[in-house]
Amino acid sequence: MHHLIPAPRTHTAEDAPEARLALGPDTALRSGAGTGTAARWLRAAVGAATGLALPEPPADGGAHPGPVVDLRIVGEAGRLGAEAYRLTVSADGVLIEGGDAAGVFWGAQTLRQLLGPDAFRRAPLNPGRAWSLSHVRIEDAPRFAWRGMMLDVARHFMPKEGVLRQLDLMAAHKLNVFHFHLTDDQGWRIDIRRHPELVRTGSWRPRSKWGHRASELWNDTPHGGYYSHDDIREIVAYAAERHITVVPEIEIPGHSQAAIAAYPELGNTDVTDTASLGVWDTWGINPHALAPTEDTLRFYEGVFEEVLELFPSPFIHVGGDECLKDEWKASPAAQARIAELGVGDEDGLQSWFIRHFDTWLTARGRRLIGWDEILEGGLAEGATVSSWRGYSGGVAAARAGHDVVMCPEQQVYLNYREDGGPDEPVPIGYVRTLEDVYRFEPVPPELTETEAAHVIGVQANVWTEVLENQDRVDYQLYPRLAALAEVAWSPLPASAQRDFAAFDARMQTHYRRLDALGVAYRPPAGPHPWQRRPGVLGRPFEGEPQPG
Repeated sequence: MHHLIPAPRTHTAEDAPEARLALGPDTALRSGAGTGTAARWLRAAVGAATGLALPEPPADGGAHPGPVVDLRIVGEAGRLGAEAYRLTVSADGVLIEGGDAAGVFWGAQTLRQLLGPDAFRRAPLNPGRAWSLSHVRIEDAPRFAWRGMMLDVARHFMPKEGVLRQLDLMAAHKLNVFHFHLTDDQGWRIDIRRHPELVRTGSWRPRSKWGHRASELWNDTPHGGYYSHDDIREIVAYAAERHITVVPEIEIPGHSQAAIAAYPELGNTDVTDTASLGVWDTWGINPHALAPTEDTLRFYEGVFEEVLELFPSPFIHVGGDECLKDEWKASPAAQARIAELGVGDEDGLQSWFIRHFDTWLTARGRRLIGWDEILEGGLAEGATVSSWRGYSGGVAAARAGHDVVMCPEQQVYLNYREDGGPDEPVPIGYVRTLEDVYRFEPVPPELTETEAAHVIGVQANVWTEVLENQDRVDYQLYPRLAALAEVAWSPLPASAQRDFAAFDARMQTHYRRLDALGVAYRPPAGPHPWQRRPGVLGRPFEGEPQPG
């Protein structure tokens, strides 16, 4: 049995003891046209762990005295599609063929897994040791084009170095979309030069709730931070080298108190003393929304102009979720705006916000994506939906011809607890075990084949209200993100027919890889003593979640 995660489509190995390829100081790396990202990564990451220099073979095409790791893009002529690869280990060396540069890179990730957990370290454990590979042929391709992970850095800020580390971990699992949740009520995390108060005021809060919002505990240390333009450029470039697209999220029209604290005129000043608002220091659904004015639109157009300069992603996420409309209902100015625009009610007003930026982004060659609340009041024509409140929003969007990313909270909110035991740190939400995530099926069975084609991918979300540092994020993400990666990549059977026992057996090797990478994952037997949070109130939900 192979120990690869995610599982490849086909895996054929020779079991004979002599069917092995030895790698040593004479091993070269030949990088064909367009394969530079995989070659650079192999030399930097795998080379550092193994001690293999992996030089280029002779440029004149002459014979190389040792084995060669050969990287090639063969495309459709080689019967390989986008992100697909074919990996062959034989007596002659290692051949990784890809349908494109990304396919070659994913093949290189598989090669590292074949080398064993020690290939995931940053330096050789035994310098000069011999490395070897069994002869094998693997053909592989992803099920979904969008294989994502969303990280909330607004509730608890993750410094740039931590974000780069998460990108490395995503690449190791063949995930290719990093949804970067940059703004919320509790913090604004991206520098917008034309609106400097967004980070000067909006990126810091005086204190933080410790645990769930019902907890009486507080951390009175000011919390905050933000990414400069150069930080963002570095993150985007680092991700691109790993064939990961960074999708930024700027929340509108709700979840905006940090922005209103920085610029009070953005709020509904006729019903709220917005000048008295600070950056929110607790959790939950915030009552304050953006004012539906032309000035607000111009302000956020300026924000998005800078965002587009920094992020080449075809998708821009605008949030659109959990926008409480009580202020709009009470605001004479908002009610006059509803009448002026002829949008009917407050849901129509939110739809007006979203439609405006859908049109604005489309005119600039980008695509709007938002949480499934953007369906309320009518969905903008070109919008894509992140279906988080269950399957129903995604089903409705797909039936209406809109693309969908499936990320239902009942299945893949990885800030939800993995176990119901009393030792879990700040237990939030339903119990979603490793097996639950492995059995998650992104495509609802009620969709027709044509409708199902609009499900472009799957994504795990991790919200950080009670995840105050990198180790807590690791604990919630892993090992369950490995299961999500297999759901997103591999052509698995129907949920009930999936062989979780075989996956769990492969995870025993994968835990050693995570150990080598320094990931503070949740151990199968339960949290280590230092991973617990005794006395910190959570908000567990009991029973099985409804599909939604």
